[in-house]
Amino acid sequence: METYEKIRLARELNQWSQEEMAEKLEMSPSGYARIERGEVRLNIERLEQIAQILNVDISDLIQKDINSITIQIKDSDNNQNIGNVNVFHENLSEIEKLKLIIQHKDELLEQKTQELNMIKEMFELLKQQIKNQS
Repeated sequence: METYEKIRLARELNQWSQEEMAEKLEMSPSGYARIERGEVRLNIERLEQIAQILNVDISDLIQKDINSITIQIKDSDNNQNIGNVNVFHENLSEIEKLKLIIQHKDELLEQKTQELNMIKEMFELLKQQIKNQS
């Protein structure tokens, strides 16, 4: 998965629009859209800024996934191709997607836990109010 695809996926997992992301980066929506289409070569400062906003490690954004490697074996004169060996690795892009999904799920669970605690506190206050009125 390319860097721009990871950025798009992380933004979508945060349920932000491209416009919201552009605002967070203090840039135009069309400029941000070019990032997600892979039309812009990002400098390290911009990548750090994006990683910080998305709450991901910059290395997760720039790490290239290796899905297969082709090794060409040639004779000693480097003229004749003796054979090819394909080495396949796990589909790392799927793993990265799942990691982002799990991270987002954990954040949502924490938010729901905080909301539930607030509701419990409100319930206790209401119970006290009713008790005091009786």
